[in-house]
Amino acid sequence: MSGSFPLYDNAALRQAERRAASLAGDDFTLMQRAGLAAWHCALAYWPQAQRIVVVCGPGNNGGDGYVLARHALEAGREVRVLRLPGHAPRSEMARRAKHEYLTAGGQVADFTGGIDAADLVVDALFGIGLGRAPDEASAAPVAAMNDAAAPVLSLDVPSGVDADTGCVPGVAVRATRTLQFLGAHAGLATGAALDHVGVRELAALDVGDDILPASAAVAEALHAGSLHGFLPPRHRNSHKGESGRVLCVGGDHGKGGAVMLCAEAALRSGAGLVDVATRAAHVPALLSRRPEVMAHAIDAPTDLHDLAELADVIAIGPGLGQESWGNALFSALIGIARPLVIDADALNILAANPRQLSPDAVLTPHPGEAARLLGISTGEVQADRRASASALCERYNCTIVLKGAGTVVAAPGRRARIIDAGNPGMAVGGMGDVLTGVIAALRAQGLEAFDAACCGALLHGAAGDAAARDGGERGLLPSDLFAPLRRLANP
Repeated sequence: MSGSFPLYDNAALRQAERRAASLAGDDFTLMQRAGLAAWHCALAYWPQAQRIVVVCGPGNNGGDGYVLARHALEAGREVRVLRLPGHAPRSEMARRAKHEYLTAGGQVADFTGGIDAADLVVDALFGIGLGRAPDEASAAPVAAMNDAAAPVLSLDVPSGVDADTGCVPGVAVRATRTLQFLGAHAGLATGAALDHVGVRELAALDVGDDILPASAAVAEALHAGSLHGFLPPRHRNSHKGESGRVLCVGGDHGKGGAVMLCAEAALRSGAGLVDVATRAAHVPALLSRRPEVMAHAIDAPTDLHDLAELADVIAIGPGLGQESWGNALFSALIGIARPLVIDADALNILAANPRQLSPDAVLTPHPGEAARLLGISTGEVQADRRASASALCERYNCTIVLKGAGTVVAAPGRRARIIDAGNPGMAVGGMGDVLTGVIAALRAQGLEAFDAACCGALLHGAAGDAAARDGGERGLLPSDLFAPLRRLANP
């Protein structure tokens, strides 16, 4: 998949499945297409696999598995189908798929323990049919698939993952590859699901766009290929004023590095001018590190007035602290008639004194900060990241960037976007400060709040991926993003 594409919830996909089955003539035709697509996927990525184990559940996901098993058997592969003990196929379609597999010479055995001697394991246990943690009997084959010394292909959804939310309430399959059917699942693009899906792929099953229109999507996924749609080339006679002026506010005692990262990120993302309001002790180091920044010693909120008046966008929070200095600067700026990008300590100050903000504002919380802003636990935030981002939009009336694996960007009245970029190496202090500077710079260059947040999160994640490709994920530093930020900001 490249560029951007729609993401759907289970309700939309079930409705599309009913429509497609009606047009195809019967439900079984769609199941045959899904099973054949799954077999083609197996052939494409594991052509040498001779011993194939298919773990089938009692629902239609299991029916897809029986169809795949029949094709593999007819292709001369050694196929073993394992089912949950005592769980025969429930639907007429799945029973028919099992019958055709048996008629072709296949055999079905009850799962009784581990999975041995396989070149490929196919997870056709539950799909979207499971909305809770697997029970003890179901958890055993899931664990066996995870322990198998073979790649795992999950059909539609890794069993045990909630395809709507991305939550993993219990044990779940850790797939090598997941082949989704009809449309891409919103829940598989964010949160804990990303540790289970492996590489995601989509089989549309030859249905028309009217079966599953983009208008039915609950979110949109953005890939690095989408960047060119946000950032047009500059005019030849451009001047620095056209690229906007960003004011970065933060860096209490002992926290000067955070605001320095924010400021340099703003410059590397194309801001024409960048001011930094920070403690006096940090000014020499900031000028030594990045002389292009205009650094200002700020002792009191009154020192901010002229800088704020000059700014097109204000980024507040990196290294701000939550002591009297940080609280005073936050109070001086929170109601100002300028677009704000609010991060880090500024979010914690806001959580202690919640208020609705201007629609021009962008909040960039990680899950812990989001939990404080909503007055719930981090676990509740992560259990449904799209819903949490939506709740933050409603409470604060502005654009939200809920950071983490599969960053969610939401705004009032807009369809959420999920960022399909970034990597575990970016889980290090200072990465959020860089993101704040990136979004502020894009906002200063004329992008409205939601687009600046989407483009900024995507640019940040793509730069992290580029930096990881150069030297690996472990040991990746926020400053490693600066060179790829500049390159990717010029598509």
